[in-house]
Amino acid sequence: MKFNTKTIHGGQEHDPAYGAVMPPIYQTSTYAQSTPGGHKGFEYSRTHNPTRKALENAFASIENGKYGLAFGSGLAAIDAVIKLLKPGDEVISTNDLYGGTYRLFTKIFEDFGIKFHFIGMENADKVATFITKNTKLIWVETPTNPMMNIIDIKAIAEISKKNNILLAVDNTFATPYLQRPLDLGADIVMHSATKYIGGHSDLVMGALIVKDEKIAERLYFIQNASGAVCGPQDSFLALRGIKTLHVRMQRHCENGKAIAMYLKTHPKIEKVYWPGFEEHPNHQIAKSQMDDFGGMISFITKGSDYNSAIKIIENLKIFTLAESLGGVESLAGHPASMTHASIPKEEREKTGVVDALIRLSVGIEDVDDLIADLKQAIG
Repeated sequence: MKFNTKTIHGGQEHDPAYGAVMPPIYQTSTYAQSTPGGHKGFEYSRTHNPTRKALENAFASIENGKYGLAFGSGLAAIDAVIKLLKPGDEVISTNDLYGGTYRLFTKIFEDFGIKFHFIGMENADKVATFITKNTKLIWVETPTNPMMNIIDIKAIAEISKKNNILLAVDNTFATPYLQRPLDLGADIVMHSATKYIGGHSDLVMGALIVKDEKIAERLYFIQNASGAVCGPQDSFLALRGIKTLHVRMQRHCENGKAIAMYLKTHPKIEKVYWPGFEEHPNHQIAKSQMDDFGGMISFITKGSDYNSAIKIIENLKIFTLAESLGGVESLAGHPASMTHASIPKEEREKTGVVDALIRLSVGIEDVDDLIADLKQAIG
């Protein structure tokens, strides 16, 4: 079954009660049992819910995995992965990553004795130099947030396998429409399903997908024991989002390319970060492991500072100034004061997240309108 068909049918069955084409919203916390332990596969909705189960099956299908897990947020999903570890373990992480992930690692799990190394992974060989006997996990974002750095998943996977280390990949920016990390050797794929998976800015959710049964069993135990699950209403909305993921992503990519090209030739733009440019670092890797280059773009204007960046964002009319990304509507953000504010200024500027940086999540509106909006805002 090809991807465009999987988004609609993958892992799905018609509801056995009445043949509903869309899985119903099972808005229930508990289920009747004929005898203690005698039930129809569901006993309590923190553990299992039919609507959430249908969504988890869809997650597994579109990422070419065997097991999917849905959580109350992307950070809840990441939290579950780190709970696979124990005090004294070490994690090698991308240094250019979502601020919330950095905050979770440094402000929560470091206090429990887990050590994190934040490094640039554009050169995969660099990762090997940080491996110790205590290294248990490599955490990768690619493309990274917000600098769009590209990391060679296959090369990192070879290093992780050689050293018996888990590899987890945050695939939020690319989505399985563009990139399938499990096929490239990753052990765990994570999504903030709030973003492109949901696609309509109307839910908050996280996802994990794996192939290995033992890893899945451990994660299911953590999911149930910790209880950070999503509800049936959000599960239904995410399932609806998945069914149009392929057509939305196609337009995100088309619009993203047009806007990246426009910004690149704008006389007031200093630098545009988009992996589709031939001169973008690791462009050839992006070309080999992604099917297109996505709708996320960051840029800096010439001579720009904090005030001028904020002025541009505030002048936008169609692009909405807001957190998040991946919805049908175009969004603009200021990473230094929004999504990455939890990272110390000195650390974020080392990766290029300066006060002048603007990040765009290009939506599926008419691209001529989006370009006109940028033109009037930049001047």
